[in-house]
Amino acid sequence: MTLKVFTALSGYDSQCMALDRMKINYELVGWSEIDKYAIMAHNAIYPQYKDRNFGDISKIDWENVPDFDLFTYSFPCTDISSAGQQKGLEEGSGTRSGLLWECKKAIELKRPKYLLMENVKALTQKKFLPYLHKWHSFLTEMGYTNFTQILNSKNFGVPQNRERVFMVSILGDAWFDFPKPFQSDKKLKDLLYEPINNKYFRIRKLTEKECFRLMDVSDENINKIQNSGISKTQQYKMAGNSIVVNVLYFIFKNLFKQ
Repeated sequence: MTLKVFTALSGYDSQCMALDRMKINYELVGWSEIDKYAIMAHNAIYPQYKDRNFGDISKIDWENVPDFDLFTYSFPCTDISSAGQQKGLEEGSGTRSGLLWECKKAIELKRPKYLLMENVKALTQKKFLPYLHKWHSFLTEMGYTNFTQILNSKNFGVPQNRERVFMVSILGDAWFDFPKPFQSDKKLKDLLYEPINNKYFRIRKLTEKECFRLMDVSDENINKIQNSGISKTQQYKMAGNSIVVNVLYFIFKNLFKQ
């Protein structure tokens, strides 16, 4: 059986990287991205899906999209994050974070078996929690059982303190256990190209390749991104906006363990 997947607001698609790591039989029937550099990166890693980008999620006619079993959506955190202007994500507000509500159309029409949401921890703060509750209520009305938890990548084999909120939704009555944190011997120095030891140390900016490594992107895929001609500035931005692959891997491992 082939798992049919649609990744919304895809970036370079950490979600597919996690599925690749699982060696699960899947097909990306569609993805949605408008950033030209993220599209370049996606095409470099997954050239076989180059013609399946449906573009702006607010303009997709979901009747023309093949059915799918898994729908992932990592909507922009621009208007939620403490580093931004915190304009919020009110439905119809036109904010970048408000693109969450464009995902309703896909879910209402396609009713995929599995949904996966990811965003910054700030979404669970008092200011934005009502929006999360509203979204949860919508999914419940659609017949989904929802499970929400904050996970930190440092607890899943990646030496980066990166907390993100995840919501797993399963159509019908279901149960899901989020992966349990575990200790790892991997240190930041293990990901650096310039070694650090007791005899030599200097403070420096991480290279863009090291930033991708901190997002748990394989060196093979990093090389594909860098060989596509994307500028260093855009590579830094891309890495910062993505999802840590190993966290997704363990979520999917629990979700599809049968």
